[in-house]
Amino acid sequence: MRVGSKGRYAVTAIIYLVQQDNRMPMPLAEIAKLHEISLSYLEQIFSKLRRAGLVKSVRGPGGGYLLDRPADKILISDIVAAVEEPTSRELKSASRSAMDGSETLALWDALGNQVFGFLSSISVADVCERRIEPAGQSDQQVTRSHAAAS
Repeated sequence: MRVGSKGRYAVTAIIYLVQQDNRMPMPLAEIAKLHEISLSYLEQIFSKLRRAGLVKSVRGPGGGYLLDRPADKILISDIVAAVEEPTSRELKSASRSAMDGSETLALWDALGNQVFGFLSSISVADVCERRIEPAGQSDQQVTRSHAAAS
């Protein structure tokens, strides 16, 4: 799984929706201004989030976007997967990589799987309630790393 700017902006915007009063629709112009994101770019992102069933739109005066399901039922991987579609160039590149060397392709596939697994274990509510602990190396791992480098 690749996490690019669309994925990061989408997660940021969803978290912002949750932190606000989720009973009132949030206009995209407000989110765009506050987070310094292009409004047209944010509209593209929210179109994909709406198609994925993560947000719903409310039209008219006072309109905007709301979550379409509770924050604890939306995984970060759901958000990223909704907006980070592989481009045809990426698909061609992956195909070429498969021919060039399966060893490195396996490495990048494994990394993508690790990222997906991690993001699939975290809900929007977890982020909002700061239930994510930063990962760190144990002293033993650090010692081994330094010993290997010597």
